[in-house]
This record gives sequence, C-alpha cells and structure tokens, in this order.
Amino acid sequence: MNPHQDEPIYLPTAFHSRQQQHNLLHAWGGWNGYLKPEAYTDIELEYFAIRSTTAVFDLSPMNKYRVTGPDAEAFLNRVLTRDVAKIKNGRVGYCIWCDDAGQVMDDGTLFHLGDNDYRLCSYTRAYEWLYWSSLGFDVAIEDETGTVAALAVQGPTSCTVLTAMGVTGLESLKPFGILEVSFQGQTLTVSRTGFTGDLGYELWIDTSAGEALWDALFAAGEPYLIKAIGTEALEIARIEAGFLQAGVDFVPAETAVRRGCTRSPFELGLGWLVDFDKPRFNGRKALLAERDAGSRYRYVMLDVDGNKPAHHSFILQHGKVVGTVTSAAWCPTAKTNLAFAQLELPADASLTGLVAEIYYERELRWNKVLAPCVAIDRAPFDPPRRRQTPAPAL
Repeated sequence: MNPHQDEPIYLPTAFHSRQQQHNLLHAWGGWNGYLKPEAYTDIELEYFAIRSTTAVFDLSPMNKYRVTGPDAEAFLNRVLTRDVAKIKNGRVGYCIWCDDAGQVMDDGTLFHLGDNDYRLCSYTRAYEWLYWSSLGFDVAIEDETGTVAALAVQGPTSCTVLTAMGVTGLESLKPFGILEVSFQGQTLTVSRTGFTGDLGYELWIDTSAGEALWDALFAAGEPYLIKAIGTEALEIARIEAGFLQAGVDFVPAETAVRRGCTRSPFELGLGWLVDFDKPRFNGRKALLAERDAGSRYRYVMLDVDGNKPAHHSFILQHGKVVGTVTSAAWCPTAKTNLAFAQLELPADASLTGLVAEIYYERELRWNKVLAPCVAIDRAPFDPPRRRQTPAPAL
C-alpha cells in the first residue's frame, strides 16, 4: 500500500475552498503544480460572463518573481527584449525574453511597483534562469508564486463591481496602470490588465487574505451576475482577442526537445517588443541577423470560412502545405471563425489562396472540410471599453 496515495498531486490555491463550491462539474486540471478549474458549470455561460457581466479567473498559479535592488532595471533590461526604462513607476509592460539564439523563452507582464522594485509574471517557470542571469548584478530575486494570490476580474461590469466592493481610484486608472488600496489590513494591488481583450482588472494580494477577497468580490458582484470561470472559457476569449499562449502557440525555448520547433519574436508577430536601441540583451546578435536576413516563419491570424474551428489543421496554398494552425475557435461575440497559424513563407509572399484542411468528428464519422481563409491584420474583438478612461460604470 502506498502511504502517499491520498495526497493531492496538485496544490490548492488560496481560493480553492471557494472554487469547490462553484465547480459543479468537478472539472479540474493542473497549472504550474496547482489545481485549477477547467470549467465550473457551462463553458458558454462562463464565456458570456466575460463579454456581458463580470467573470473571475484564478491567476494564482502564474509564476511571480519579485526583482529588487539597485541594479533591478539594468538586470531586467539585460534579460528582456524591450526597454524596461520606458515602463514607468506604477505601470505594467508586456514583455518577452529570449535565449542566446533569439528564440522566445516566454512572454509575460512586468509590473513596475516602485523604485528598483518589479514583479515579473510568466507562464513557465523562470526562477533558475533569472538567478543564473543575475550574476554580476546587485539584485534580489524572490519567487512569490506561493505567497501572492491573484484574481482576474474581467468584463463590462468589472469596474462597477470593484467600485461596489470599495476599491477607490478606478476612475482614473488607465490601461496597464497600477493602483494600491487597503483591504482588511492588507495591500491590495489592482492592475488594469487581463487576458480577455475586454475591460478588466487583476487583483494581487497576500494569500492569507485570499478567501476574504473572494467573498467580498462575489458579495459585491452578485447584483451584477458575477461568475467564476475556468480555463476553457478563457481560452475562447483570449483567441478572440488575438493573444498568444505559451506552450500552445509556441514552444518555450528552454523546454524544446527538437531543433527547429521554437520561434523568434519576429516569427510570432512580436517584433515590436524587440528594442535594438538597447546595447545588450539576450539574443540581440541572433535577432539582428534574422532581421537582416529574414525569418523562416510568419505568424498570421486567419478568418476561416464556415463555423468549424480549424483545430490542429494544415494550411494549404495552391494545394501545398505551407503551415499549421496553433490555436482556433469560433468566436461568439466577434462572430468569426478565427485561427492562429505559423506559415513557412517568405515575408514578401502573397497571403492569398490560403485554405484550412479541417477534420472533425460527428457521430463516430470523421469529415474533411477545405475551408478558404483570409489573413486579417488585427483581432476581431477589440471594444472601446477596453481602453476607455474613466472605465464605463454599468
């Protein structure tokens, strides 16, 4: 008999006791060693909570690293591709970091919390790499993943709900801004950030106050039909908003096993996050060479004909396979069949004549569809309320 057979494989987050009450489907998965809800009741209802009312997603398993010390800015400028000095105090910046070959290790958000005080949030674990890279810099790096609880509060009534909970100052908080307020003796950090492409906020607090924060939030949000959501609903929303996901749309360079499976920032459509005005940063030499010589792959968003999502489909051009789909979804609000694809085409090649080779199963029978695709320049969902300041109070 195994004495450890009843021990949980995944750790509970600070909100787990409350999630159990909402998760009628008992649909659980794992994220970074923590237990996460895949869905609570109905994926479609959870998705429409994001777009119609207020949706709450547990962000606690995200890796969170506090970087402090006299060389904090210089160190982060060395490991990130964008100019960290341009992310002012009280602001959040979207960032990527690369290995020496210029291949993306991960993307994430950098919070400038104070003088020489930053928090880097990432999907994949990066503590060891950050620690090794800090050699020669006067910095301290602390893994806050287990001590900082986080909730994403997203949707058109999210500002109204947080205001009803007692959060003041939201009316002047701009996108990617940070606000600190007091909550039951703890510092509650509110950032106007999210992964849904909608109006929304993320709440960051010590894990000891996690249950109290959940209770206060849901009490304030009850009149506004607040709803807990899982990763399945969030997946639809992030695709509709045009956001990439590590491990889905690209293989993090540090975890790749096979050569050629990783991607550079240019190949992911993230070249705007590479600042060559900085003298040194990881992968700079390789990225300069790629900029001059051209990239092997191109990232494109495709509007796919029909309503069959092009999951894991090949992309054809004039009958020849030129790429694959990494993410796909029928987007209910945008009414678009959207797909993200990696194409092995020259940068100056035409994006006309693209076709998705889609396979889907109905009643034990597999069907094949050749669906025409049109490359689009921007995500189909981008509402004005996402940037409106003050945020709309509904």
